[in-house]
Amino acid sequence: MTEKILIIDDDANLLSGLKRQFRKRFDLTTAEGGAQAFKTLKSDGPFAVAVCDMRMPGMNGIEVLGALRKISPDTVRMMLTGNADQQTATDAINKGNIFRFFNKPCSPDTLVKGIEAGIGQYKLVTAEKELLEKTLAGSVRILTDVLSSIDEETFTSASTLREWGHKMAVAMELPQPWKLDMAIMMSRLGWVAVPAEIQAKVRAGTILTGTEKAIVAEVPETSRKWIANIPRLKPVGDIIYNQDKNFDETGEGIPVESRIIKVLNDLAAALNGANSYEDSFRRMYPHTHRYDPAIFKKAEQVLSGLEKEEKFEPADIPLGQLIIGQTVLSDIETNDGQLILAKNQRITQTQLAKIKNIARLHGIKEPIRVYKNVSFIP
Repeated sequence: MTEKILIIDDDANLLSGLKRQFRKRFDLTTAEGGAQAFKTLKSDGPFAVAVCDMRMPGMNGIEVLGALRKISPDTVRMMLTGNADQQTATDAINKGNIFRFFNKPCSPDTLVKGIEAGIGQYKLVTAEKELLEKTLAGSVRILTDVLSSIDEETFTSASTLREWGHKMAVAMELPQPWKLDMAIMMSRLGWVAVPAEIQAKVRAGTILTGTEKAIVAEVPETSRKWIANIPRLKPVGDIIYNQDKNFDETGEGIPVESRIIKVLNDLAAALNGANSYEDSFRRMYPHTHRYDPAIFKKAEQVLSGLEKEEKFEPADIPLGQLIIGQTVLSDIETNDGQLILAKNQRITQTQLAKIKNIARLHGIKEPIRVYKNVSFIP
């Protein structure tokens, strides 16, 4: 597929000339000024490279490319200008994260080489994003899915947290939402090394011995060390390492994703036994010093209304209608009473395969009571 190029300038004659000159070389689109550029980006994007003039009426080039960076962060941004003073260059680089800076008049050969370099950079960025968001994330999802079938209580809550995290990433316009999603999926990884009896005491709120406290305290570092063995995931390991730290102790010195997970983890704990999401947040009010105020406020805004969005419809269904993402409202057992999956858990791909295989061998009790609606992030 030919990568698309966007050139932004207020000079219609210049744009027409560039289009004629480069039409056989690039898939070129032009826009007269920032306002038209944003409309074009919405209707015809994404673009691999955007080349923008500095001096234009209304929004100047720095403002246009700065806004474009937020709308389409993968687009490689370049600037054309006849005003080559140091301050302009500094602002362009800092505010627009410019890849190349061209002085007018710019020869066609120089501009072609610059655009081609930009296309190469775009391919590198998108290939890295593809690797992280799909290939690597898919591998992590399979890993955590398998772990959830082994240690259900520790790992199955991740599906709910991922849904909340997805909503928070959108609301907060996180530039790399995959980091939050992957950190949530792997956030409980270190608990695999904690003996089952200690995990049970933690869940029950029982007082731990000194040695038990030390083992639990090592969980974040254990997670980070394991994740450090996976290329490109060091930032995710750092997020997980800092997920339990209180904001009044660290301030903004830890990743924003860690601060989000702190709120989400405590919300999940508060929701246990609460009547609603709003009630859960009220339970958290006495401890707001633990949270980044802006993130806590945003979470309350985004998540408090979930009851209105979630119209749960309990239903009794046969095994053949059980699908990934459904929440089980009754224990799933074999015909002779062996527990396969405890109630109040969301069905994962691994669990569904396991349930069907056990059913082939021993049969299971039907119907199965579930929530019919499904809200599932693959």
